[in-house]
Amino acid sequence: MTKKKFTWRDLSLNDFKVYLFSLFKAFIPKKKIRNLDELENFIQTKSAWVSQVTLYSYLKTRMGTRYVLHFDNDEFMKSVNQAKWNIYAVALQDLNFFVFSYLKVNFNFQDIDKVKEIFFNILDDEINNGMPLEIIKESKKNFEERLQKINWDTYYNDLPFNLSALSLYEWAPIAEELKTLDRKIVLNSVILKWDIIKKEFKERIQF
Repeated sequence: MTKKKFTWRDLSLNDFKVYLFSLFKAFIPKKKIRNLDELENFIQTKSAWVSQVTLYSYLKTRMGTRYVLHFDNDEFMKSVNQAKWNIYAVALQDLNFFVFSYLKVNFNFQDIDKVKEIFFNILDDEINNGMPLEIIKESKKNFEERLQKINWDTYYNDLPFNLSALSLYEWAPIAEELKTLDRKIVLNSVILKWDIIKKEFKERIQF
């Protein structure tokens, strides 16, 4: 039986009900990452996990017990779905660059071109899960631009997840005056989740 991947789909009430369970799952021991296929799965699932948990947690915190009522607001739900895909797109970029930078420095991995292949594979796979084509196109463009400037020897240790943290702050459908007040908390919440993923990656990687 093929193991079901954690992927993005259209937002539903059930997503909010299960996101706390996703928090718990991050701490369950996982098998070692020994090849590029397993690495690709790690990048895809963990980017989705960080994106989901941070976005949903922020929305729930700001809405309080009334957050369920917003599921009847089509315009709001449209904004949340747009936010989730845009945040996820940047998270994928950050994690791709982090893992390949880490592998190059710590495992002398030289096949760096695989970073682009894996990133594009994941985005193409997400078409089946409803990721908007315009976001995929823009994400590939941004990825190419970042790829030209990256320093593989330092990236993994130099605020590697800063852009995905900023993307939550930018895209979360929260009033601007509230986001301004929340900025430090929002950014820190994303970085803390990435710290969990960084630790897991370093424990599991065995190239």
